[in-house]
Amino acid sequence: MQLKEMNQEALSLLQNTCQAQYQAFQAAGLKLDMSRGKPSPKQLDLTNGMQTCLSASDYTAENGLDCRNYGCLDGLPEAKAFFAPMLGLKPEDVIVCGNSSLNMMYWAMSLAMTNGVLDSKPWGKYDKVKVLCPVPGYDRHFAVSQFLGMELVNVPMQADGPDMDMVEQLVSTDDTIKAIWCVPMYSNPGGVVYSDEVMKRFAALKPKAADFRIFWDNAYCVHHLTDHPPVQANLLEEARKVGNEDICYLFASTSKITFPGSGVALMAASERNLASLKKALGFSTIGYDKLNQLRHLRFFDGKYENLVAHMKKHKDLIAPKFRIVIDTLQRELGELGIANWSEPLGGYFISFNQTGCAKRIVQLCKEAGVVLTGAGASFPMGVDPKDENIRISPTYPTEEELQKAMEVFTCSAKLAALEQVL
Repeated sequence: MQLKEMNQEALSLLQNTCQAQYQAFQAAGLKLDMSRGKPSPKQLDLTNGMQTCLSASDYTAENGLDCRNYGCLDGLPEAKAFFAPMLGLKPEDVIVCGNSSLNMMYWAMSLAMTNGVLDSKPWGKYDKVKVLCPVPGYDRHFAVSQFLGMELVNVPMQADGPDMDMVEQLVSTDDTIKAIWCVPMYSNPGGVVYSDEVMKRFAALKPKAADFRIFWDNAYCVHHLTDHPPVQANLLEEARKVGNEDICYLFASTSKITFPGSGVALMAASERNLASLKKALGFSTIGYDKLNQLRHLRFFDGKYENLVAHMKKHKDLIAPKFRIVIDTLQRELGELGIANWSEPLGGYFISFNQTGCAKRIVQLCKEAGVVLTGAGASFPMGVDPKDENIRISPTYPTEEELQKAMEVFTCSAKLAALEQVL
C-alpha cells in the first residue's frame, strides 16, 4: 500500500516498527562508507599484475624511445593506438596524458580562462562566464568551474540526456556561456546513456560564443553491467560530419580500469584544438609517465580486446552489488510510492530521489553508521532545489556490508517519509 493511502493508525504502526529497526541499527555500531564510487579491493586485485609486468630491461618503446627519459610529450604512439578505441577514435585524435582525466579537464578549462581557446579572448577577461551543468551530475565537474570563478547554470537531465531544447536555446542566445559538462555514457549519478539524437544535436550546436566547448567526460565508456551494452554514436565524428569538429574536448581514463591514482588519462579533440593544446602543454610538462603507459601496454599485451575482457571481470564483481541495491529498494520501498531510482546498465552509481527528504535520509544513515555522499552533491554548489537526490555508490563495500547498508538506507527513507507525512 502506498504511504499516501494509509490512515493515521497504519502510519503510526509503520513508524513504530521503523524506529525500532533503526534503534537496532544504531546499537549495532555499524561503520560503513558509501561516500564515493571507489573500486573494491577485489577489483584492485584484478590489476595486481601491473606491478610486475615490466622487467628491469623493459623500458623501450616501439620507436626506440627510452621511456625512463624525457620526450614524447603527447604519449607513446603505441599507447595512442591502444587507447584510441576507448573513445572510438583514431590514434592521431588522442593525447595520452598522466594519471587523471579530471586533471586534464581542469587544465583545459583553466587554460581557456587564462589564454583563451584557439587565440580567442581569455574567458577570464570577460565580466561573466557561464557553464551549463546537467543535473543531477558530477560534483567534481561543478567544483572545477566554481573554483575558476564561473557561473553555473542548471540544465535538467532527461531519460536520453540533457534537455537539448534548453541547451540549444541557451548557447545560441548567450555568448557568456562558454562550456557544458557532459558524462555521455552512464552519467554520474543517474546512469543515463545519451541517445544518438542528443549526440547529433550536440555535434550540430551553433553557439553564439565561437569559443564554446563541450567537455565530454567519457569516464564510464567501458564500464558495463550487461553483456549487451548500448552502442553510442561518436561526438567528434558526428561533429566532423557537420563541419563543427572544434566544438568538443573528449576525456577518458583507466582510473577504474586499472589502479585509481596510477592510471592513464586520455584527451581527444580536433586537429586544430590538439595543436593548440599541445603547444600549451609544452609549457607545463616535458612529458608524462611513459613507464606507466608501457606498464598498461604490457599488462594488456597491447591488445584492446584484452582490456574489454578485463572489464568483464569488473562486471562480474560489481553487477551483483547493483542488484542488491535495486532489489532492496524495490522490496522495501516499491509499494510505498515515496521514491524512485535509476537502474543503470553501467557506470558506478545509482541515483535515488525522494522529494524533500534527501538531507534527512543522509543524516539518519550517518547517525546509524552509514556514510553516504552528501545530499545535494549532484547539484552545483550542493544546492538541490527539491532536496531529493542521493547518489548511491555500491562498488566499494562487500556484498554483506552493502546489504546491511541498504537496510539502514531504506529504513531511513521510510522514517524520513513518515516524518514528512505525520
